[in-house]
Amino acid sequence: MKLVLKIWRQQNGNSEGKIVDYMLDDVSPDMSFLEMLDVLNEKLIAKNEEPVAFDHDCREGICGACSLIINGVPHGPEKATTTCQLHMRKFNDGEEIVIEPWRASAFPVIKDLVVDRSSFDRIIQKGGFITANTGNAQDGNTLPISKIDADASMDAAACIGCGACVAACKNGSASLFVAAKLSHLGLLPQGQPERGSRVLAMVMQMDEEGFGSCTNTYDCEAACPKEISVKNIARMNRDFFKASLFGV
Repeated sequence: MKLVLKIWRQQNGNSEGKIVDYMLDDVSPDMSFLEMLDVLNEKLIAKNEEPVAFDHDCREGICGACSLIINGVPHGPEKATTTCQLHMRKFNDGEEIVIEPWRASAFPVIKDLVVDRSSFDRIIQKGGFITANTGNAQDGNTLPISKIDADASMDAAACIGCGACVAACKNGSASLFVAAKLSHLGLLPQGQPERGSRVLAMVMQMDEEGFGSCTNTYDCEAACPKEISVKNIARMNRDFFKASLFGV
């Protein structure tokens, strides 16, 4: 396959960036998207040019590091798929592909396609945990949990924190990410004692980080590689209102 890659290049967060064109003429349809970028970087290094910086880690759709906007879509054209799981057979021979970093004020560009997502870490530090002693592993089976709540909690726990929801949202909202983390803990018995204080702390930190507000366009759910439901945002809003009204 022959491809025209239009890639955002930016030396650091203080410099101006621009789109730079690259040509590849030996791309296998069986390559993953990140493997294709590896091939490009090998060619750039061979020519003593600076390789394109991009985030990656597990390359198994688990870590959430592969944060790229591909032709205007977070993680690319295939639904419920991370960038590292996207294969080049999803593109046509001779196609032009535009590759950009996440675009959100709360995710400043570090270099090229790499952004700083430490704002997510600070939100988790504010309340994404439980402090109750739940005992050893076998003690978990002594707490009865309905299948409905258990399934909803596990579905929310599938969030990998990639930030695609933020990149897709016109407001740069992190509501789906925060709501998923809140639902994961808030639906379980162990998370009940701090449910109110947790939602207040994490939502307030989300606002402090500069994320926008949710206006229910559902773009976040459509872009999420793990198909996290916006129902979690409704649950977060109800919990926040209750905690604000009646205290924690």
